[in-house]
Amino acid sequence: MKEALYPGRYWHSLGDGRIQCDLCPRYCRLHADQRGACFVRQRVDDQMILTAYGRSSGFCIDPIEKKPLNHFYPGSSVLSFGTAGCNLTCKFCQNWDISKSREMETLAAVAGPEAIAEAAAAYGCKSVAFTYNDPVIFAEYAMDVADACHERGVKAVAVTAGYMGAEARRDFYAKMDAANVDLKAFTDEFYFKLAGARLQPVLETLEYLRHETDVWLEITTLLIPGKNDSDDEIRAESRWIAKELGGDVPLHFTAFHPDYKMSDVPPTPPATLTRARAIALAEGLQYVYTGNVHDAEGATTYCPACHAPLIVRDWHAIESYRLTQGGRCPDCSAPIAGRFERFDRQFGRRRIPIRIGS
Repeated sequence: MKEALYPGRYWHSLGDGRIQCDLCPRYCRLHADQRGACFVRQRVDDQMILTAYGRSSGFCIDPIEKKPLNHFYPGSSVLSFGTAGCNLTCKFCQNWDISKSREMETLAAVAGPEAIAEAAAAYGCKSVAFTYNDPVIFAEYAMDVADACHERGVKAVAVTAGYMGAEARRDFYAKMDAANVDLKAFTDEFYFKLAGARLQPVLETLEYLRHETDVWLEITTLLIPGKNDSDDEIRAESRWIAKELGGDVPLHFTAFHPDYKMSDVPPTPPATLTRARAIALAEGLQYVYTGNVHDAEGATTYCPACHAPLIVRDWHAIESYRLTQGGRCPDCSAPIAGRFERFDRQFGRRRIPIRIGS
């Protein structure tokens, strides 16, 4: 019913009778009843409606390392959820059953911000993550959940491609405590052909997060054989991060598996991740990780000063934790970039589906 429709922000009317969505750089221009490319933002009468508000594709409790965030309260648990739709068109999407869904509105659970925040607190989660699909497209819902979480001492985490307009970006990240931004490649050609987007807006988001907010930032690049895994591209990306963001921003290189419209591309060999990590370290990045593979060295946090192993991981499980409560190396007292607190125990590698709302 009309009274249940949730009005979206970030749009304006055009002179030709259409309305333009300003949430992301796609700038969808909509006639009556049309939906944006993300599917969840729709013109109803003369306003923009967020059809995904309060609707989730499901809830799980995960280790924070699964996001992946290795320097944001390691070992803690995070309540994770998403909605339906996406504002990118990645041919390699590994959550395509959610991000490309056109039926999720009727299938999804209904849960408001207060219910989600209360559940996170009740389950002892340090944070809530907006993930599985991109929270950019359900920004108003995510921001309201973040507010409700903060009232209960729970942090808010965005797992995103970073493809967002300037006004929405400012409002959105004012509510977030941490973000993992998916830097899908370091060429505009890749973004245009394989993701239906452009590289520059993502770089602008990364620079904004690093230099104009207190949001804890980590970056992930999924390496796809023959698409974005050359030495030159990995070197260019690593060099840009070191120069424009700083060497202490953690970078995760993760392994691709054949999926969605790229099922004919082979999985990423572990040696590719090892090679990428070596290149990034050589370019001055201090914390470089490999993901979606068992690689003890690539999963371990080392002190950038004395190179002592500080957090030893196996996949998402922490095998050894030596950081001081203040986030310093116990051997040389060098500070480790991140958000840390007293480490008593870890959530571990398990993933627990839970039910919230109706």
